Amino acid sequence: MKSMLIISRQAPWSGPGAREALDIALAGGAFDLPLGLLFLDDGVFQLPTAQQPTALQQKDLTANLQALPLFGVESLYVSARSLEERGLAPTALGLAVEVLDDAALTALIDRYDQVLTL
Repeated sequence: MKSMLIISRQAPWSGPGAREALDIALAGGAFDLPLGLLFLDDGVFQLPTAQQPTALQQKDLTANLQALPLFGVESLYVSARSLEERGLAPTALGLAVEVLDDAALTALIDRYDQVLTL
């Protein structure tokens, strides 16, 4: 069975990409596919706690994020550079993710058979 890395690069309020990445991860996890989820660029904005998506008439993704481990999606990663560039501290995130530097990101991507970017 081939492994897949899903790279989520969109903020939760900028379009359907963030939700689609989560939906694919949850579906893959439900079928026991070996997959990981990487939050990169504006995708890191999905991770802070105390978001208020209703102010933007958006649906809250927090429940979907919290469900990832329940569906077997436990390989969760975030780019240290993306967090730093957006002024986010790893301690402010509402999900247990592994923070990776650029070298570790390259190694991570190389480890997966397929990479899907949303």
